[in-house]
Amino acid sequence: MTPDPLTAPRDAIAHLTPEHWERANRLLVRKILAEFSHERLITPGPRPPGRYVVRSDDGRTEYRFAARVLSLDHWQIDGAGITRHRGADELPLDAAGLILDLRRTLGLGEQVLPVYLEEISSTLASSAFKLSGRRPAAAELARADFQAIEAGMTEGHPCFVANSGRIGLDAAEYRGYAPEAGPRVRLVWLAARRDRCTFSASADLDYAALIRAELDERTLERFSATMADLGLDLDDFHLIPTHPWQWWNKLSVTFAGEIARRDLVCLGHGDDEYQPQQSIRTLFNTTAPARHYVKTAMSVLNMGFLRGLSTDYMQATPAINDWVADLVARDEVLRGSGFTILRERAAIGYHHEQYTAAAPKGSPYLKMLAALWRESPVPMLEQGRRLATMASLLHVDADGDSVAGAFIAQSGLAPATWLRRYLDAYLTPLLHCFYAYDLVFMPHGENVILVLENGVPERVFMKDIAEEIAVLDSEAVLPPEVERIRAEVPEELKSLSLLTDVFDCFLRFLNAALHAEGLLAEEAFWSTVAACILDYQESMPHLARRFARYDLFTERFGLSCLNRLQLRNNQQMVDLQDPASAIQLAGELENPIARFAGGAAAGAGHGGHALDTAPR
Repeated sequence: MTPDPLTAPRDAIAHLTPEHWERANRLLVRKILAEFSHERLITPGPRPPGRYVVRSDDGRTEYRFAARVLSLDHWQIDGAGITRHRGADELPLDAAGLILDLRRTLGLGEQVLPVYLEEISSTLASSAFKLSGRRPAAAELARADFQAIEAGMTEGHPCFVANSGRIGLDAAEYRGYAPEAGPRVRLVWLAARRDRCTFSASADLDYAALIRAELDERTLERFSATMADLGLDLDDFHLIPTHPWQWWNKLSVTFAGEIARRDLVCLGHGDDEYQPQQSIRTLFNTTAPARHYVKTAMSVLNMGFLRGLSTDYMQATPAINDWVADLVARDEVLRGSGFTILRERAAIGYHHEQYTAAAPKGSPYLKMLAALWRESPVPMLEQGRRLATMASLLHVDADGDSVAGAFIAQSGLAPATWLRRYLDAYLTPLLHCFYAYDLVFMPHGENVILVLENGVPERVFMKDIAEEIAVLDSEAVLPPEVERIRAEVPEELKSLSLLTDVFDCFLRFLNAALHAEGLLAEEAFWSTVAACILDYQESMPHLARRFARYDLFTERFGLSCLNRLQLRNNQQMVDLQDPASAIQLAGELENPIARFAGGAAAGAGHGGHALDTAPR
């Protein structure tokens, strides 16, 4: 149902209390200090051993805190001990105030700064909402069902500071559509004249078969009757699912002429209920879980992009997914690991005549009415197995316990043994895709779904294929419809698809979580990662030259920074036509697996729990 902000305006902001706001600010200030230090946007000055200070641009304000610096320059900061001082006065922590204190250091221009502050405020409001509700313990989440885990995530992207901006959602709509609120959403269906639409599908699917599988017969009969009452024939139109927010805030006004001319006809809500995923514009069918996810255009600004969907860009989506699925199915290593992609099987978009004529390529005006259908993992799940977003491994509950730790406890395995099983399921397929095919993914937590048995990761599903994969081989022979995924990347940056996207943007945080709980020493963590890579390399001797050319055991590698992208341009931080051009490097990181290149120590510590507690 559409949330009504007029019914109970105070209820919409009930979570905004002094206590929740103070806690939300403390959490976000900790993250700002940690991630901006990691990206070398700020350089904390040392105080007594293990303590640091960050000063404002004018030198008048100090942020004091205790921290340990772990592998990959990861700042593990004690949030409870952060204090803010100006002269003799101790001030309350304020994340937006910290950004303003550092605006010159961060290089925030007049155009970017106000929008970034709004994103910070929205991220804080989201955090306060999560803090106000019941927060399941990590052990409870580790036993919860797929969608309960999805809604239970509280952090968002681990690297980005302003990661819940969602500018465009009001307070009531937040409760109706935000994934952490766990709402049920019914899509608004439009009938669009076929000559205004572009529909594309996998080779084994057509429009009629898709719609019959996604909508019940009674729903189709109702839609057909609505069209007949207007003197129209549903067979002359394509059906397009839209997010209710997009209908009320964009399409019903911005596409008013199309509606008045009946090039578009609103058919009302569908009957199935959906749950928003961490990617807010992607919806999981809770009425019929075997049906497809639906990804819709939703013109809210979040993490550096307006979250529309391009009709032209998506036209090749099913063909790209077919190509990747065929590659995976034919490869013995990928089949053996159980690596599976969730295919985006169909896409549809509407061409608005005037906006198409007026707007440049890539404009948000060309991304307002489109949708795609992605496979659900539910029909592919073996008996006795469970699903969980990989982002859950980094989730930490109110007591400081991680879901990864809860899965380890549930499994009964030694922590390093569990870690190796996880790496075999997650990392090995990524290694093989890169070294055998020059194929890279965006394998962050939200894009990977774990298949678990008794808490042990067995295999993974990879999603968000067409928008976030690339073939890095300039000479690879690709079908014309797949050519879009070829990316020109300098040789020296190619291995960052693993060293940055896997090591720095995910394993860095998993290492810190297991370290903080006393489950696994850093030495044991990274030696296990090294052992997984070495075992894969030993099994593929014919790829030895590529292993040497793109050496994951290099002593150092470039520090690629995500927050720097958002701080530079939070309207469109990456050009999807040329993503490599957006890479922001800030020096180098020491590679935590370099010392295990010979393999001698790569199996060490597999049962170890002892931690080196000396500050670094």
